[in-house]
Amino acid sequence: MAKTRTDPEEFSRPLRRVLVGLLVLALLGLFLLWRIDSPRVERFRAALIDRVVPSFDWVMTPITTTADMIEQFQSYASLHAQNQDLRRELQQMKAWREAALQLEQQNARLLDLNQVRLDPKLTHVTGQVLADSGSPFRQSVLINVGARDGILDGWATMDGIGVVGRISGVGERTSRVILLTDTNSRVPVTVQPSGQKALLSGDNTALPPLEFLEQSDVVRPGDRVISSGDGGMFPAGLLVGQVVLGNDRRLRVSLSADYQRLEFLRVLRSHQLPPITDAGALIAPPVQPAGPDTSGALNTDAQPGRGIQPDAMPAADASTETDGSGE
Repeated sequence: MAKTRTDPEEFSRPLRRVLVGLLVLALLGLFLLWRIDSPRVERFRAALIDRVVPSFDWVMTPITTTADMIEQFQSYASLHAQNQDLRRELQQMKAWREAALQLEQQNARLLDLNQVRLDPKLTHVTGQVLADSGSPFRQSVLINVGARDGILDGWATMDGIGVVGRISGVGERTSRVILLTDTNSRVPVTVQPSGQKALLSGDNTALPPLEFLEQSDVVRPGDRVISSGDGGMFPAGLLVGQVVLGNDRRLRVSLSADYQRLEFLRVLRSHQLPPITDAGALIAPPVQPAGPDTSGALNTDAQPGRGIQPDAMPAADASTETDGSGE
């Protein structure tokens, strides 16, 4: 018996036609359903949308994720651009800050050169820094003013902003300035606003410590440090620096003077006060003890030519006796 051979296309072709016809009918029915204007059909459409649409969220997930990634990348690119702009502005600000510091130092030097008096009670001589000690164990500089300019040992020196040190050794044309950071430097200071007295002792570091504070608990970092004038070493009220807390938990002073750019120094003439030798009218003189009355003798001594003459006394006595004998 012969076998019948059938091609698969003969079965799939009618099946595709049936499916296409059903799809067309479904689309036509959906079209008609969406076009019918009836309250009942409207409720059915709403129920159908509520039933079908939420279940397609998983279809939108890749699209939503991709859109979020693109938005975040754009935001990251914007943040990167803003960061670069801020870095450039920070570099510019650093350059402006450096320029401002240089202008401040230059202004201070010009004030020195113009002999501008910041305090009418103090005069000063400006000298140029010639050399420094170049030693880690001795902090000092050499300036080009000396005895011919009237410089004396112990006078304070400033750089136009704060105290640098004091004169320690005077030559004819040069002088040596021992800095506040030197181990031989001891300067009495006052901490403002607490008014605490202390001693600024150099230790060969950029932040010399404060010693012999009466009440260290009232002193805070950032307080202003000025010279106290005790002992007559420095004039009172000269700016020294600000209080800082060191790494060793000690109170130290950040000096206002710029020790890295010492080009010109101002030497303050300290006029010593004359000693008081007279008590003055405020103190009454001591009371002398009472003695015999010698006013007559003082009067006769005070009037020369009217004193008692020794030769006149006997003559007076003789006349008296003659008058008595006559009677």
